[in-house]
Amino acid sequence: MQYNELGRTGIQVSRICLGTMTWGEQNSEAEAHSQLDRAVEAGINFIDTAEMYPVPPRAETQGLTEQYLGSWLARQSQRDQLVIASKVSGPGMVREGNRLDRKNIRQAVGDSLRRLQTDYIDLYQLHWPNRLTNFFGRLGYKHSPQDDEVPIEESLEALAEQVEAGKIRHIGISNETPWGMMRYLALAEQAGLPRIVSIQNPYNLLNRTFEIGLAEIAQREDAGLLAYSPLAFGALSGKYLDGNQPEGARLTLYERFSRYTGERGQAATRDYVEIARRHDLDPAQMALAWVNSRGFLTANIIGATSMEQLDTNIASIELTLPDEVLREIEAVHDANPNPCP
Repeated sequence: MQYNELGRTGIQVSRICLGTMTWGEQNSEAEAHSQLDRAVEAGINFIDTAEMYPVPPRAETQGLTEQYLGSWLARQSQRDQLVIASKVSGPGMVREGNRLDRKNIRQAVGDSLRRLQTDYIDLYQLHWPNRLTNFFGRLGYKHSPQDDEVPIEESLEALAEQVEAGKIRHIGISNETPWGMMRYLALAEQAGLPRIVSIQNPYNLLNRTFEIGLAEIAQREDAGLLAYSPLAFGALSGKYLDGNQPEGARLTLYERFSRYTGERGQAATRDYVEIARRHDLDPAQMALAWVNSRGFLTANIIGATSMEQLDTNIASIELTLPDEVLREIEAVHDANPNPCP
């Protein structure tokens, strides 16, 4: 396993992070525990969850993912060797009228600590902004200030209180824009508030929009990317090409996840899969290894529903893509850039 520093914290996290959002929906508690055991055995010390999980979110299952992780943590003797990340949901989820203010952040932290059965969360992230902006695939920014927006400074102050209380150690952001990221950094410096140490955004061969405005900030400010959806919901494995719908697969079960299955996305996926096959590579491993190779990356968040998938994904850390493969990947991107933003 390879390790990177989390921001400027001095904490070393595995470059492969174990994602958890299928636990409680596609995976049972026992399966979640098996995944955790296998991941730790492979050298992974970084685990990412959220109060909203599993996905797709439902009131009946909300919080189960943290519960499954918590029941596993309760029988671990070396909690201090693990880096646990969670997230507070933005508006529209979990709590009615949820806002990223003191009241809601305080409640969310307390609820997550109870489910996780731990005294502290190493990395606590704001899952999405408390303002209307470009995230979750939305393009074409339209300025529309809302009366119920919570200023970033207020959210930072609320997080600072939780840091001072010892309930969270460090903070991060997710699904953010370049403007948002710079505001968090500037306000932290100006007001002496906690500095963000990471940004968790989507990043994969079909969606490289992070490179446009955020990659430079992440690298220059030591607040690296935690890449989610590195396999584009599994699409980059090639298993959904030609109309295939494998039994039990995520995009077969949940038709709502159509972000990576449009015409341009399918065309690019086919091209990437053909590159992998020409070079005797597993398409999923190639896609993950490419993400692993990015200089602005802190960790690549993998997810799996089977142990076979998990082993394949973890093994991507051992794959270094040849220059020829990288050139061919860039050629596909140049011809069909960001088909699934």
